[in-house]
Amino acid sequence: MTPRPQQDRTRQDRPHRNRPDRNRPRPKGPGHNPVARAALHAFLVLTCLATLAPLLWALYASLRTYDDTARNGYFSLAESLTFDNFTNAWTQADLPHYYLNTLVVTLPALVLVLLLSSMVAFGLTRFSFRFNLVLLMLFTAGNLLPQQVIVTPLWRLYLLTPVPEWLSDSGVLLDSQLGLVLIHVAFQSGFCVFVLSNYMKTIPHELSEAARVDGAGVFRQYWQVILPLCRPALAALATLEFTWIYNDFLWALVLIQTGDKMPITSALQNLKGTFFVDNNLVAAGSLLVALPTLVVFFVLQRHFIGGLTLGSTKG
Repeated sequence: MTPRPQQDRTRQDRPHRNRPDRNRPRPKGPGHNPVARAALHAFLVLTCLATLAPLLWALYASLRTYDDTARNGYFSLAESLTFDNFTNAWTQADLPHYYLNTLVVTLPALVLVLLLSSMVAFGLTRFSFRFNLVLLMLFTAGNLLPQQVIVTPLWRLYLLTPVPEWLSDSGVLLDSQLGLVLIHVAFQSGFCVFVLSNYMKTIPHELSEAARVDGAGVFRQYWQVILPLCRPALAALATLEFTWIYNDFLWALVLIQTGDKMPITSALQNLKGTFFVDNNLVAAGSLLVALPTLVVFFVLQRHFIGGLTLGSTKG
């Protein structure tokens, strides 16, 4: 028998069609241009300085005495630096009392917002019904409503809504911390539902089906299967919502009438007199007020950044 002709060439003789030519010059991007790279770094440095300038200026002013800035102005070298303004702001504004008032409002509102929003997002993404999309649009449209529009009717509604005396000394929702919690839950739930529903859509439905086959009910699927997988999104939302609720000033000013029930944002008013304002003292008080939000951000920083980058890459 005659040998069969060799049909396949050796690996060395095959043409490398898909292999890129190493001798071909590669196109240079913006990262290889030293001028463009230097301009980008300069822009980032200037942007960072412009963002930090108010904070650094407030810190510098808080470390100076009132007499120093009165003689030399705020744009001058300090004669001496001291922490007395922080001590005076802590005692004169009674900040520990107002910190407690803020936590009484912020923590329940934060827990309720995340819990109720995750339940709504679970129902919208795991079950199909006729008004599914309409309900999601309704929650999202709530964020487009300016809060100032409903100040007057909401104040009237709170005045006419009775509550037990153990929840409010006034007997109505007005001038009660419960009223602040409810208004924050109402306004913050729409954004959280929108974010959590988009995140839950990325979770495979096979997980819910497997849990259903194992006998898990709807609540168990939500609590033990879906909710633990949403931890990065919940951490990112917790950081944002804590900052927004903590920094609220409008609703506390409108719905709270008793000074002892005010949150921390209104405590800075105690540092201002009728005819005299020590801006150095106010700057120190402002930094003390902003401190808890910084602590929460640094504690949840890893989860917050992970939640922001979710969905940016595939695979």
